[in-house]
Amino acid sequence: MTTEINPQANAPAPQPAPKNGKRRRALMILATVAILAGIAWLAYYLLYARWHQDTDDAYVQGNIVSIVPQTTGTVIAIDADDGMKVEAGQPLVELDPNDAQVAYDQAVANLAATVRQVRGLYSSVDAGKADLRARKVAVDQARADVRRREGLVATGAVSREELAHARDMLAAAEAALSASGGELSRSRALVDATTVGSQPQVQAAASQLRQAYLNLQRTAIVAPVSGYVAQRSVQLGQRVQPGATLMTIVPLEQVWVEANFKETQLTKMRIGQPVEVHADLYGGDVEYDGKVAALGLGTGSAFSLLPAQNASGNWIKIVQRVPVRIELDPKQLAEHPLRIGLSMGVDVAIRDQSGLMLAGSRPKSAKPLLATSAYDRQLADANALIRKVIERNLPASHG
Repeated sequence: MTTEINPQANAPAPQPAPKNGKRRRALMILATVAILAGIAWLAYYLLYARWHQDTDDAYVQGNIVSIVPQTTGTVIAIDADDGMKVEAGQPLVELDPNDAQVAYDQAVANLAATVRQVRGLYSSVDAGKADLRARKVAVDQARADVRRREGLVATGAVSREELAHARDMLAAAEAALSASGGELSRSRALVDATTVGSQPQVQAAASQLRQAYLNLQRTAIVAPVSGYVAQRSVQLGQRVQPGATLMTIVPLEQVWVEANFKETQLTKMRIGQPVEVHADLYGGDVEYDGKVAALGLGTGSAFSLLPAQNASGNWIKIVQRVPVRIELDPKQLAEHPLRIGLSMGVDVAIRDQSGLMLAGSRPKSAKPLLATSAYDRQLADANALIRKVIERNLPASHG
């Protein structure tokens, strides 16, 4: 008996295709997340990012006041060191005052002697006036003698020789009168329209005393502004010359931030726009409120010692950066002081476009941006000293 074998009977049953539900669900979730992220980014750009420009290429800048001597001298004392707080007018370095003291004493004596000499000029004018009056009297007498003798010559009472002698006496008296008048004019030319204090010789001697007094005062080098001492290089016994930097003073309440933005970031940047500033020193815990004070008038490379020369065949375009000055809130600076050169992070809100790109001119009546009164008393004291020396050498009736 023959048995037929069916090959399909032993074949395995076909398996159903795997379901793709999980993959489809994962792809849907991924696509949803991507769409939401895109929407979130678009909303962030439209509502915030396009109205802000930021950079980390920003550093603290400030006024660095160099302390230089105004006269030559040897350092005998140093009254301030690095990191110390000093006030305007406070002595920082003292120079040997001996040479300046000698010159000052000589100037005082010279002014006193000049005042007394000028007093003599005024006395010469008075004496010249008296002499001129006496010469006029002598001329009148000689002229009267000549007239009398001329009338008597015809009668023979007076000889012609005596008349000639009288005429010679008149000529001599007139010559003496002329000489006296010239001498009086010369004396008057030295003192006319002046007082002792305003007479040119006294003024010249007073200027010498003023300079000597200032040189003596300048042996004590004072701080022109209040701030903190940095970079002290002066040493005891050092012979210093005018213009040599001895130390610097940094007024930390006057610092600002200089942020270097790409040129493509300046399109909508304007003066007065608000700025958020963070210092690497304090991290994100401290935020400064600032505003744009000025936009730079050139790139950093344009003002470098050796500007770039782009007229070559292998030129490659590089996006330039322009410095932007940012003013900070003084109260926040007092609470969280900064140092020169610290790294800063800057974020400028550019939504407000009402400001200027270039600052306007300052009014002529505006006060100076920076000024010091540390040296005002020196000149005032010198003038008071000059008046005292002049008064001391005048007659008692002028006191």
